[in-house]
Amino acid sequence: MKFASMLAGLALAAFGTAALADGLPDLKGKEITIVTENAYPPLQFIDKDGKAIGWEYDMVAEMAKRLNMKVKYANISWDAMIPAVSEGQFDMGMTGITITDERKAKVDFSDPYMRSESVMMVRGDESRFTDAKSFGANDKLLIGAQAGTTPFYTAVYDVLDGNESNPRIKLFETFGASVEALKAGDVDTVLTDKTAGEGYVAASAGKLKLVGAPLGSEDFGFIFPKGSAFEAPINAAIASLKADGTLDALNKKWFLDYKMN
Repeated sequence: MKFASMLAGLALAAFGTAALADGLPDLKGKEITIVTENAYPPLQFIDKDGKAIGWEYDMVAEMAKRLNMKVKYANISWDAMIPAVSEGQFDMGMTGITITDERKAKVDFSDPYMRSESVMMVRGDESRFTDAKSFGANDKLLIGAQAGTTPFYTAVYDVLDGNESNPRIKLFETFGASVEALKAGDVDTVLTDKTAGEGYVAASAGKLKLVGAPLGSEDFGFIFPKGSAFEAPINAAIASLKADGTLDALNKKWFLDYKMN
């Protein structure tokens, strides 16, 4: 798919800077193809009925209404997402992607739509450690993570010894798989967004809890091929959703009210 690459060559005037002055741009039914992993609840995931749902899906649906655009979704693994978007195979990527300078070299980011704090989630009866320092000091303890994600690098550099090949890090293809491994006792902690972790804990009937102080914060953004003409309209829509409280309402719906199975 080279649609995004074609759009990249258009001037911003294609969507109209005048339209931005009068309100949000009107994309006149233009289609955007968005790729996601569906593996990071509650941002995007597959529910028990096999339906793709989540915070980001609701946000995009509202942006589509406000921008008058059509949305087509595709699915891809996390490790293939940034290269695929960079190559113009898709118009936009969404999966709670942390904005970093390294990734900015490959793709363009939207403005941030969420700030996340990483915390340690453990089993409810865990008593061997209470924070990152005491976890790191016990070489028998294991941490679950997805390779190449921010939680992986936080595990490497903020919890352990800076060695990306440390055998104490057990890799999983999805975040959900690492949580199941935690519940089963195959690993002893996973790092998660604080608000999402609170949702997991609330739904666990005491089987999970959070320990220690936050290990740092990160900003999430959507990704685009370099020079994408979709970036400016999406940023305008993000600002609109922030200003009228829509993002706050989504936080309440998905991080507080929604109960993970």
